[in-house]
Amino acid sequence: MKFKQGIIYRKIKGKTPVILFMLSLMFWSFAYGVAVQKFRLFPYKIILNAEKVASKTRNILTGKLPWYYRNTNRIEPVIVHRPNAFCEGLTLVSGLTNEGNNEVKVITREGEALHRWRIDWFDGFWPDPSHIPKEDIPQARPATNIHGIALLKNGDLLFNLDELGLARVDLCGNVVWRLPYRTHHALDVDETGNIWVAGQKRISVRSPDRPNYRPPFEEHTVLKVTPDGEIAREISIPDVLIKNKLQGLLYMSGKDNWSTEVSGDTLHLNDVEIFPSYLPSGVFESGDVMISLRNIHAIMVFNPDTLKIKYLSVGKVVRQHDPDFVDGERISIFDNNNVAPESQGPHSRIVVVSATNDQVQVMYSRSDERPFYTDIMGKH
Repeated sequence: MKFKQGIIYRKIKGKTPVILFMLSLMFWSFAYGVAVQKFRLFPYKIILNAEKVASKTRNILTGKLPWYYRNTNRIEPVIVHRPNAFCEGLTLVSGLTNEGNNEVKVITREGEALHRWRIDWFDGFWPDPSHIPKEDIPQARPATNIHGIALLKNGDLLFNLDELGLARVDLCGNVVWRLPYRTHHALDVDETGNIWVAGQKRISVRSPDRPNYRPPFEEHTVLKVTPDGEIAREISIPDVLIKNKLQGLLYMSGKDNWSTEVSGDTLHLNDVEIFPSYLPSGVFESGDVMISLRNIHAIMVFNPDTLKIKYLSVGKVVRQHDPDFVDGERISIFDNNNVAPESQGPHSRIVVVSATNDQVQVMYSRSDERPFYTDIMGKH
């Protein structure tokens, strides 16, 4: 028995360098893997993009629905007709067809569609989408959702293909122009015909102007676009915050005790609106720009010429959408309010905030008879 043990010992001893090499290789591979994740070293971007492509491919193969679809057992449309709850005149709405394409239509109070525009990304709608990161180029219908629409006086339609671009088509659906910029959410046509819209740019490298912003991250912008589709102005939202000495708002998503480093969609700009001349002025004046930053629960109004913030509300609502000017002193807000106590049940609210005394007035919320809640999105 001792003789056999000696043979085994000598065999192991002869392979000790190989075993140590393999163990060290495993250790350093593990250590580098941790460093790749923590410090975004090579091949972090390759792995990240591969995961995104694999996830999209898996969703297509398994039939997993995009987030804006909901599963249902219904096979027939459900029609609810309440004419008295409908606005006078015609209404412009967007949605998805049974074929999976985006559609915008004009409907009457009786629900009759007077006109339709069908937007199919995969029918050559955008021949060269080089402004979109490769991993975000659509692979299956409906490509994205239409988020932000406006009907012009001559019958042309403006719309955002969310995070893919802004487009203008005529009454027959022919493309008038496309803006190769990742626009999204709402758009607002001012009294001079210029279009104000939210935009974003994917930043993939470190920037000295954005300290402790770890790429990739989204640089949120407000665009002023001419009726002909040219960018007349590009305003960086981080620049607005920094100019007003509010740079702390850029790092609110940080969770590390020892670092303010942040990444990704830190602000989530979801609305842009211009104060019109026909409303009585006050704190707000004609031409002022209002924006909503969902991820930091903030709404602000600033002068687009000086970038000076005239009003800022942080934390009075939760992950809000669609603030609207009421007059020169007040703003109405769709408050998603998705942290309501369980005892109260989930409920969103419509509130009005005063810029003069910061008071919040609840105009509408849920009742036992009328549930009212949306955790994301929503307009009023």
